[in-house]
Amino acid sequence: DSPLGQVTVTQPGAVSSAVGGSVSISCRTSQNIYSNHLSWYQQKDGETPKLLIYYISTMQSGTPSRFTGSGTSYGQDFTLTISGTQAEDAAVYYCLGEFYINSKHSFTQ
Repeated sequence: DSPLGQVTVTQPGAVSSAVGGSVSISCRTSQNIYSNHLSWYQQKDGETPKLLIYYISTMQSGTPSRFTGSGTSYGQDFTLTISGTQAEDAAVYYCLGEFYINSKHSFTQ
C-alpha cells in the first residue's frame, strides 16, 4: 500500500493488436478514486493529449464508439477497450484519476 497522501497509478508498458482486433488497456490506482472521476486521454506524437472518456465510461463528443471505458465508482481498477482497432489508434493512452485525500482533492495520471 502507498502512504496516505501518495497515489500511484499502474498502466501497462505497451499493448498491441492487429487492425480490426480488440485491445484492453488497464489502469490500477493504489487508492480509490473520488466518485467516478476517472478519465482517459489519447496522445499521438507531436500532439497534445485528447480527452476520450470521462466519468469512467462517458464518451467525450467526437470519440469513436469503438472506445469504451469500464470500472466502478470509488474503485481502483479501470479498463479502456478499443474494439475494431484502426491504424490511427496507435498512440499513448493515459488514465487520469481524481482522489480525495487528507481533505483535499488531488489528481494523478
